[in-house]
Amino acid sequence: MSSRQPAPRGNVRTLAVSAALVTVLMLVVAVAVEQRPSIEVTRSSQDTTTSTPVAVALPPIARELKEGSEGDDVRMLQTRLAELKFVPGPIDGIFGRSTVQAIWAFEKLVMQVPRSKATGVVTPELWDVLRGGVRITPRRQADTARHAEVYLPEQVIVTFLGGQPSLISHMSSGDNQPWCEEVVIDPGEPGNNSPAQLAEGEQVKVGVCGESITPAGIFTFTRRSTGTRETKLGTLYNPVYFNQGVAVHGAILVPLAPASHGCIRIPMSVARLFPSMVQFRDRIYVFDGIKEPETYGSPLPPADRPDPDYTTVPTTTTIPANTPTTTIPAVTTTAP
Repeated sequence: MSSRQPAPRGNVRTLAVSAALVTVLMLVVAVAVEQRPSIEVTRSSQDTTTSTPVAVALPPIARELKEGSEGDDVRMLQTRLAELKFVPGPIDGIFGRSTVQAIWAFEKLVMQVPRSKATGVVTPELWDVLRGGVRITPRRQADTARHAEVYLPEQVIVTFLGGQPSLISHMSSGDNQPWCEEVVIDPGEPGNNSPAQLAEGEQVKVGVCGESITPAGIFTFTRRSTGTRETKLGTLYNPVYFNQGVAVHGAILVPLAPASHGCIRIPMSVARLFPSMVQFRDRIYVFDGIKEPETYGSPLPPADRPDPDYTTVPTTTTIPANTPTTTIPAVTTTAP
């Protein structure tokens, strides 16, 4: 029998060099992966998330995308926004108002841009963040499977299902200003819900004064309506109420600044989806950036009151009896 010969020294060196090259290659790949665009958003004031998000393989863009832009890159942007649960409107390759408002929400929530400086414009740099790994986690773990969180400083609302975002939207809350207006109230709404009024089933028109405050705290969704409702706080589309007459509802005007009478205004396209994201008795946390919602409890909104200067009596002009009048003579035309 032949004896086993020892491996040549040259082969041993070759194996050692190969192993070293493999190790170096793995380190280079690991560093390259770590340098891919990635951002993680933690929405908790106590906890931190340690997992690393996975970057999304999407190509860069070569131009700025803004309202009025069209093309495949816009369609790609809208698809990515929808994946992240921002609501861009129809995925049609047309950068419309809904896409602008979705970018507002992304700028304010993810990029931490002050709401007054949000642009709604997607630069190549912003797209690098969008196409990276974006993870948004709730600030609170609710005792219900679904819950909503309202961030008043950012003017953003998020619904969560099982700790994962299911809808993220730009919003507009109360502007903290007093107001007095003539309002129309539908039957069944506060101010038009007495037995006699319900029996008549008619709208009422009254003068109301109030304060445009959206209270911070912890609340639950109590009731909802479908379609457009006229209330003391204005015209509400698909309202989901959580604090007496204060609701999350659709509105035509949802500016960057707070502008409502206390409700949470969301774009009409979002309001068509929002009612399906929450259920009766689900929690909603309203953060004001000053104190935690738990410190406030569940405060009621400011009470409204009748407008003391409001009147429905029509004004008429009466000519006094001793006022002289002037008679204008009739003009006649005679054919030549």
